[in-house]
Amino acid sequence: MSISRETDFAYQAVYRYLTQLINEPGNQGAIRLPSLRQLAERLSVSISTIQYAYALLEKEGRVYSVAKSGYFAQPTSAFMTPGRGGDLLETVYVNARCSGMRVLSADDPASVQPLDRPLLMLERELLRQYPRHLQAPAQPCGELELRTLLAARYTSSATHSWHAEDVYIGADMRGVLEILIAVLELRHATVLVESPCEWVILRLLQSFDVRVIELPVQTDGTFDTEKLEALLTAEPVRLILLSSKLRMPHGSRFPRDNRHAIAQLLVSHGTWVLENDCHGELLDDMEDRPLRELLDPDRLLVFSSFEKYIGVEAPYGFVLSRQWHPDLQRHFLLRSFRLSPIRQRAIARLHASGRVDLHLSVLKRQLRERRTPWIELIHERLGEMLDVVEPQGGGTIWLRSRHPITMDAVFQRLLKQNVLIAPGELFSIQGLHDQSLRLGVTGGAEDELLILVGLLGDALRLAPRTDVFKHSLCTG
Repeated sequence: MSISRETDFAYQAVYRYLTQLINEPGNQGAIRLPSLRQLAERLSVSISTIQYAYALLEKEGRVYSVAKSGYFAQPTSAFMTPGRGGDLLETVYVNARCSGMRVLSADDPASVQPLDRPLLMLERELLRQYPRHLQAPAQPCGELELRTLLAARYTSSATHSWHAEDVYIGADMRGVLEILIAVLELRHATVLVESPCEWVILRLLQSFDVRVIELPVQTDGTFDTEKLEALLTAEPVRLILLSSKLRMPHGSRFPRDNRHAIAQLLVSHGTWVLENDCHGELLDDMEDRPLRELLDPDRLLVFSSFEKYIGVEAPYGFVLSRQWHPDLQRHFLLRSFRLSPIRQRAIARLHASGRVDLHLSVLKRQLRERRTPWIELIHERLGEMLDVVEPQGGGTIWLRSRHPITMDAVFQRLLKQNVLIAPGELFSIQGLHDQSLRLGVTGGAEDELLILVGLLGDALRLAPRTDVFKHSLCTG
């Protein structure tokens, strides 16, 4: 397979190859795909190029990974009928790419206004300035120019400051989190996570046998400080995972008073904190200080990704940490992320030029404009059935049923009508959100939104009531 970097990006050719492989005639059911190394050897490209292609397909829902088993895919012509998949997340992933499916399950804010084209144009310019034979070897922890920029971007004071040596860049968020789990020795350890929590994080923790305790976000967006203190006192908590400013998928902001109270509690207990800043750039009102500025920076790690606001061309994940330098450096070296130095430089220069900040202001406005008609219609048509968490940023809406219903019935009915939602149970290990769902807001004409909201309303009205079901069991 011959790929010319000047005329085409290698991962795009790999993407097309995988697409054809998935949809080859005769493929039925789940298809096991080649490993990263196998495919790199077969196509004579780097492992990082394969990772780019797989990341794009996974983002599109055409490919899904299974811990310790590899990557799998479903032909796009196939439809996973309700109940056929034993795993709800697998059902969501597979059906997301079915022909004619209206996907309302995704959290992909950058797709509204991606920076992919400017990024790739800048990368081409840099390739002309730095031909491949003149490029320095890739740095295992990420390109120095991008690490330096991130350190400066996250520095807010002399106390809460970062340097390039504190920044580590990996191929994607999952890869970075896997390294953190190894470095922090979280296998079989106890970790507190805010709930609801992104399914990618929950599944990853489960795959490493981490004991997860969920700390639910209350209806007003706060945490119960008394419950948190009791957990920190009674449980051997190795780490707590919290959002910086914007809590996704819940969509709420971290209220100032509660944020200060939580920070004081964590500092007094000396708790290690892992701050999730993946959606921090998408908070509508950026005046609030992030959680990290209230914590001890020497017992803090911050992780994030560019993908939520730049797009799939910037899948890199990164972590900031003042501690654990030898272990982090060793694990990043052993992991051998083969990241494109030019792509990383292009990302750094997009930020340095101010292009990203300008883009963020436009992106956040467009996301608000897309959320607003959904919220208005839901209040108007479904207000008696659903409570809406008014989103403070991002591209999704969190909804909770006002009555106890079987949310799986809502999911299955909509799936039969080619509408895919994300049930709340995906965002909890302990079943805390079985009465909730998350919608990814999409554009479209008013009549299309009316149809989708109408279908959702019908599914909610026809769903069995769980209190009635329990009563029938007791009296039957």
